[in-house]
Amino acid sequence: MKLVFKTVIIFLSVTNFLMAQPSNYKKHTVAKGETITQIAQKYKVTPYDIYRLNPDAQNGIQENTTLLIPTSAVTKEQNGNSKTHEVQPKETLFGIAKQYNTSVEELERLNPEVKKEGLKIGQTIQINGKKEEAKQEVISNGQAVYHEVQPKETMYGISKQYNISVEELELLNPEAKSGLIIGQKLIIKKGKSVETTTSTPAKKIEVPNNGKYLTYEVKPKETLFGLAKMFRLSQDELIALNPELKDGVRDGMMIKVPANVSVNTGTVRLVKDLSKSISVKEKKEIVLLFPFNVSNIESDTTLSTQARLKRDGFLNMTLDFYSGALMAIDSAKRLGLNFNVKIFDSQETKSSSNVLPIIRNNNVDKAHAVIGPFYPQYVEKAAELLNPHNVPVISPLRETSKSYSNLYQSMPSADFVKNVMFDYIRSKNGNMIALIDRKKAATKKFIEENHKDIYIAPLGEKGGVIGDSITPKLSKNKVNYFILETAATGMIFNAVAQCSKAKSEGYKAELVVLDINPTFETDEVFPRILKQNIIFPSLAKFQDTSESLGFATSYKKKNNVYPNQYAIRGFDLVFDTMLRLSQEEDFETTIQNTASEGIENKFDYEKKLASGYSNKGVYIMRYDEDLTAKPVE
Repeated sequence: MKLVFKTVIIFLSVTNFLMAQPSNYKKHTVAKGETITQIAQKYKVTPYDIYRLNPDAQNGIQENTTLLIPTSAVTKEQNGNSKTHEVQPKETLFGIAKQYNTSVEELERLNPEVKKEGLKIGQTIQINGKKEEAKQEVISNGQAVYHEVQPKETMYGISKQYNISVEELELLNPEAKSGLIIGQKLIIKKGKSVETTTSTPAKKIEVPNNGKYLTYEVKPKETLFGLAKMFRLSQDELIALNPELKDGVRDGMMIKVPANVSVNTGTVRLVKDLSKSISVKEKKEIVLLFPFNVSNIESDTTLSTQARLKRDGFLNMTLDFYSGALMAIDSAKRLGLNFNVKIFDSQETKSSSNVLPIIRNNNVDKAHAVIGPFYPQYVEKAAELLNPHNVPVISPLRETSKSYSNLYQSMPSADFVKNVMFDYIRSKNGNMIALIDRKKAATKKFIEENHKDIYIAPLGEKGGVIGDSITPKLSKNKVNYFILETAATGMIFNAVAQCSKAKSEGYKAELVVLDINPTFETDEVFPRILKQNIIFPSLAKFQDTSESLGFATSYKKKNNVYPNQYAIRGFDLVFDTMLRLSQEEDFETTIQNTASEGIENKFDYEKKLASGYSNKGVYIMRYDEDLTAKPVE
């Protein structure tokens, strides 16, 4: 009888528990496009409450996923004295942190979506939760509990297995925050211990000290989060440069930002075929300033023209560019574009040029656009002279150090190309490990100053990785990108070996090459990197299309040789400029609104922080084993 009675009591208890659960939470089916923030606002709870009941949601939510939504009673019971805050117009994360005597880092920890998306007016965020002070245990005997990580295990799964939280697991195993490693031993429980309370040390903010800054005027509706993202700085770094931001972001504020940080506006322009919207109303004039240095060739009696061409790489490049430009002029004529084209020998050397007299004596200030000169200092001089007349001056190859409102940099800078590559990896939530040749000190410095989330592996004199310094930095939950910058064959092979080793140990790994230099194209190296399907940033889109094949055929017929990269660039830049000058809008308006593509080159100009425009047309390419390079989707 007693046994029956106990069975009935247990049944009723379980039944009451199951029946009581629905009153503590609701079920929500995720609709298409919904975010955690929107769902939290709908049920008047915080995203933190939803993440607590649905830990997997922190990795993203999919349509038709069922989420458990706590009621206000549960939220109050579990949070105790927790506070929430409704975001008001012009409020910043830093200002809210100061208001509640907490830190930006703590708010971002409690509200992960804020770190990703920034603050939104009307959004409810969690202000506090667990104490900021973390308890650390000191082992006093050997009675500790360990867990050896198995394939496909996650921190969440292990925490559920041992009935502890992910936070407690990370506290005991700080190294696991960057990802789990198969065979790694995690501390689950320490032995008899003495608890000591320690506060998390304040993060030291390193302010760029190169002394080169620009002033930026804050636009309406811009936030601290958005500004930090734009200039690729942390919020704390931006505040360290501009202490006045502690009191909030205001329209019209003039803030200081490093001059060497490229602007990341996130603007995406659709590529347009400008040949489909031609508007020919008047004859336009375009001036080309190319450094042929004919007078030097004629006066040099020691070498024949053929011998000089063989020795002078710069002249060869100039002539290749010029041959492509002539092809562009012919194409413009066939399309019915109405142009007067003037070509001058700018006679450029490192110490002198003929740019000034050409501009003064040939009414160049009446031109609709100028392409050239080739040396940066002379491009700057041309832009300075023609700036009062608002004549666009387009730098064909090299980056300039000075800026003018009429100066257009058609070649993306080396640092910008690297930034595009790193931004792509971040968009894939990748883990970055850099292998930088000692001879590439500038690249290493650039990464150290501007990309602190990239781990730079220590290398020996011959380019080999020192010890097992990479394995602890690998992530099981992310794709590990090995970023390589070198021109040494041995170091390339070492990087390939490191990437292959990671793959053999169960990690997802990709090899990224920042600069495809001639070493990569040798018979010794090229087959090996093909097998790795390497990813690399490129200014050229290497694809066989009907346009590119047609151009190559026409070029060979005219010049008895197939076009190289400089000939193609000469065609693409000159033809793109002529098409932009033949639109309904003026040249600058087409630059602001439209991206375009030529045979290989993309022209997607963006206004520079100081003044003028810079092309951000960069492709992310991947080598396939069929020997072709294709843009990454």
